[in-house]
Amino acid sequence: MNDTIKLKPVEDDNIKLLSIWLNKDYILKWYHDADEWLHEVKNRNGEFSFINHFIVSNNEEPIGFCQYYDCFDAQEEWYLAENPGKIFSIDYLIGEEKYLRKGLGKEIVKVLVRKIYEQNPEAEIVVQPEKENIASCKALLANGFVYDQQKEYYYLK
Repeated sequence: MNDTIKLKPVEDDNIKLLSIWLNKDYILKWYHDADEWLHEVKNRNGEFSFINHFIVSNNEEPIGFCQYYDCFDAQEEWYLAENPGKIFSIDYLIGEEKYLRKGLGKEIVKVLVRKIYEQNPEAEIVVQPEKENIASCKALLANGFVYDQQKEYYYLK
């Protein structure tokens, strides 16, 4: 386990750095609309308080962003969550290029999953990265996620 990866709740001071990351071409490719993500983060204590936003640090250096949320609260179209506290989803990114392709995405997923299970040990986690996002798909598989061909998403029980 990599104990150098830490998650810290997003604070207002982090929004400028998060904006820089979200507007990088290699992140926009998967996250599409930086302004939409920033809107959620800026409203994390209000409308989007059900989302848990974190800055990822590696040896105390901010390198990325991740979040998790209860799917019951989000009610998106690609899964069915009939009860709260049962199904969660995650998002994650590495915003500093020098940390790409070093296995840290896998470590971020591992730490994020552990955080969810600490509070919700019976939870199922579902994630739907784009199929072309090979690095993200590999990070999920390395953490025990299974791809459901029919539902077209990864899950971990």
